[in-house]
Amino acid sequence: MKAIIQRVSAAKVTVGEELISSIVKGLCVLIGISNEDNANDVDWM
Repeated sequence: MKAIIQRVSAAKVTVGEELISSIVKGLCVLIGISNEDNANDVDWM
């Protein structure tokens, strides 16, 4: 499990052409989860 946290002046999430969410100044958090991750990994995060 890995996480990237980045300060952004603006960010948005789109699926296809549909805007799902957007923010101005804040944090963008990307989390990668694999099949080998378990509850202990989640608790550690």
